[in-house]
Amino acid sequence: MSTPVITPSYRLEQRRRITGTFPGPKSAALAARRAAVVPKGVASSVPVYAADADGGIIMDVDGNAFTDLGSGIAVTSVGASDPAVVAAVQEQVEHFTHTCFMVTPYEGYVAVAERLAEVTPGDFEKRTVLFNSGAEAVENAVKIARSATGRDAVVAFDHAYHGRTNLTMGLTAKAMPYKTGFGPFASEIYRMPMSYPFREENPGLTGAEAADRAILAIEKQIGADQLAALLIEPIQGEGGFIVPAEGFLPRLAEWARANGVVFIADEVQSGFCRTGEWFAVQHEGVVPDLITMAKGIAGGMPLSAVTGRAELLDAVHPGGLGGTYGGNPVACAAALAAMDTMVSQDLAGRARHIEELVLPRLQALAVESGVVGDVRGRGAMLAMEFVRPGTKAPDAEAAKAVAAACLQEGVIVLTCGTYGNVIRLLPPLTIGDDLLLDALDVLETAVRGRL
Repeated sequence: MSTPVITPSYRLEQRRRITGTFPGPKSAALAARRAAVVPKGVASSVPVYAADADGGIIMDVDGNAFTDLGSGIAVTSVGASDPAVVAAVQEQVEHFTHTCFMVTPYEGYVAVAERLAEVTPGDFEKRTVLFNSGAEAVENAVKIARSATGRDAVVAFDHAYHGRTNLTMGLTAKAMPYKTGFGPFASEIYRMPMSYPFREENPGLTGAEAADRAILAIEKQIGADQLAALLIEPIQGEGGFIVPAEGFLPRLAEWARANGVVFIADEVQSGFCRTGEWFAVQHEGVVPDLITMAKGIAGGMPLSAVTGRAELLDAVHPGGLGGTYGGNPVACAAALAAMDTMVSQDLAGRARHIEELVLPRLQALAVESGVVGDVRGRGAMLAMEFVRPGTKAPDAEAAKAVAAACLQEGVIVLTCGTYGNVIRLLPPLTIGDDLLLDALDVLETAVRGRL
């Protein structure tokens, strides 16, 4: 088993600890203040309030220490307070916090674009534009594709999640809670069948055959000559950490290239070493025309990006791309430091090591329990899909109960999936083995409690 050396400097003791009942009095008081000023539409999955976080630990305001297997939804891959990121942010804020790159540009934005040109797939000239959130990146990637091709139609896939803006809600597949009551949505968006091996009606369908199924539907319903972009998460995130069958992504990319369709890889959740490569498309050698990034890019600071073929991004007229805060100098400094940490601590290798530790235990647990229908994922992006015993019927209540049982013991895990029946594991890539293995013990006990 490979064991990449990590040398994080932890400020907090890397040990879960529950000091009493929770939420404690300070979290309860904050919840009361929140109820008076924050709408119910903003929900939180954990009922405690953070006071500090470091490595794989989140401390709440009442002194409880939780093992973090969520990383703020794959954001704090380098840890929640990586010393290099902290130092870079501190240095930048001493100089300036904002000028707006569209008014008075600065080196940090250019340096991030240079770095992304190096680490993203593809041996060709690239351009990068920076934004704040994953939804902004996806929305602007669609704008770029439409401008470059002169076409309108966009294809997304079943179980997809791409954001909460009007356009990205239209691209997202799951209605509740993301779309219900918020329409109408943007036009010229078409949804195609995804390769979902566990729930495939034809279990023998190969990845290439599943891609051909989608391609046939595209050609019948839209026409390749009307399609601006094909947008896909190489591993679907909110949809349930669905890993398409081998060959699905390469076949789609091949067809897109042959038909002048822009192939957009949404790597917002799967990018930046999370799956054991810089980007998930690299597992099958796929080179997207455009790649959207956010979450893990900047160690917790708000930043997102679209990187891709120079001729596509340069097709947009001057002033057509941008935003007041896009590529904020503090966030750029954090991103450069975070990417340095990813290299210096070989966090892609660390993600592969996490998979080696975790995946066999989850697979054995699935066989033992009978309530876990599928275990899947890559690197430190792993999931269990819960079903009713002896069937493939989704069991969202089981996933919810397991997550709650883990929280009671001081371990934070997240649920997801179109049917709400998936528990996803997204630990910080800097988490220590001892803390991770202890959290797995808790998770296994919680699953066994469903037997």
